Amino acid sequence: MNDSPYHRQSGVTAMNRRDFLFCSGGGLGGIALASLLGQESLLAATPTSGVLHAPAKAKRVVQLFMAGAASHVDMWDYKPLLEKKHGEKWDPGEAVELFQSSPGSTFASPWKFKPYGKSGKMLSDIVAPIGEVADDIAFVHNVVGRSGVHSQATLLQSTGFLIPGYPSIGAWVSYGLGSLNDNLPTFVVLPDIRGLPSNGQKNWDSAFLPGQNQATQVRVNAPKPIADLSPPPADYITPSGETQGLQLLDKLNRTHAEAHPGDPRLEARIRSYELAAKMQLAAPEALDLSKESEKTQARYGIDNSTKVWPKEINVAEEQDAFGRKCLTARRLLERGVRFVQIWSGNDNGFPRRNWDSHEDIARDHAPLSLGMAKGTAALIQDLKDRGMFEDTLILWTTEFGRMPCAQGGKGRDHNPFVFTNWLAGGGIKGGVSHGPSDEWGYKPADRSHFTQGYDIHATVLHLLGLDHEKLTFRHNGANRRLTDVHGHVIKEILA
Repeated sequence: MNDSPYHRQSGVTAMNRRDFLFCSGGGLGGIALASLLGQESLLAATPTSGVLHAPAKAKRVVQLFMAGAASHVDMWDYKPLLEKKHGEKWDPGEAVELFQSSPGSTFASPWKFKPYGKSGKMLSDIVAPIGEVADDIAFVHNVVGRSGVHSQATLLQSTGFLIPGYPSIGAWVSYGLGSLNDNLPTFVVLPDIRGLPSNGQKNWDSAFLPGQNQATQVRVNAPKPIADLSPPPADYITPSGETQGLQLLDKLNRTHAEAHPGDPRLEARIRSYELAAKMQLAAPEALDLSKESEKTQARYGIDNSTKVWPKEINVAEEQDAFGRKCLTARRLLERGVRFVQIWSGNDNGFPRRNWDSHEDIARDHAPLSLGMAKGTAALIQDLKDRGMFEDTLILWTTEFGRMPCAQGGKGRDHNPFVFTNWLAGGGIKGGVSHGPSDEWGYKPADRSHFTQGYDIHATVLHLLGLDHEKLTFRHNGANRRLTDVHGHVIKEILA
């Protein structure tokens, strides 16, 4: 017996082949339509009861994920000792196990740090645009991971588990709160246009949660941002024919649903198809950045004049790519999308187009960081101008950090022992830095008290009015949670 207050599926009995086809999409017609609509990748959340455990400070979320492991000691976590000891043997006073190298010499950041805002937060030159909003951000510098492997660590930050098969944080939010609109998905992912991160779509899957809670993937600035949203061009597909086909499918589905009372799966799929049809009108308008003024686009770093970018990674291209995703996110949020996940960086490849700077930290991090920082600062300022910042939560994260010693002279190896996340917006106390790392940026300063991804997730849910211990789903004999059996709310960063 499932006693979870959030579980909305009753027990099901074995199905014959005909029942299976109907439940998979209303028979053969449904399978054909599902193909046109891109299968489950277009199925967005349907309204749920939206039960809150406490008053919510935020009602929507933007998660910014830097794929490949962004270096905290080169961006947010200033370490004067690295400058003082630069080039000397790095010795933290204990045995060090690195991912793919032996410890090199102490490696100071190639960039200068300086204070920003009333809080005097020390930030690197490559995130200087963030300085304009530094007093709105709560930095958490003592986040500890559980793996130095990209795939596992990325899943941990996105789903709360080291292995595939668990819902992403966006899917949990969609499941717990439901939709704020009738025409767009509840959970949208904006991946790097050059490719998907490690694990691919597993990072935003709904897993065992209802399928309508998984993300819709939007490739910003691609010829077709949403795959299979509209029927392919063909003489035999006419508007009237498509309408009649959908009407027939709806009739068949509802007839079958009436014959199987108490099973909400087919009704959920019907609603998903209805939403997909509405998206054919709503999505193109929401994704049309030409509706924004030139001033707004420039604020985000969007460059409409350059048609062909250099082969080498460069600042202008990164600003354009990330800025487009940030501006798209703002347009989606103001139209009622609940959770938007923005990715910077794709899976491993050469030349580098992600944050995994083993070879040359200066070559990779400068353009990626400046691109991210300009778009992010513009998003925060834009949300403030529109009165949306107070109830929008922004989470910046990466799978782990990078070491304070050099790898090959110019790069840095993985550091899962400590790294930085930050939050801003609804319910967050800005201008604070919580949980310092040690003097090297190697491990937490207080090794008995540190932050984990579970705590970040618990805090996000708390600000949305959800208790991470009560938001559960019965699966394989256990009440599953985003935070597994861990996690606590980081009260020190709450407003």
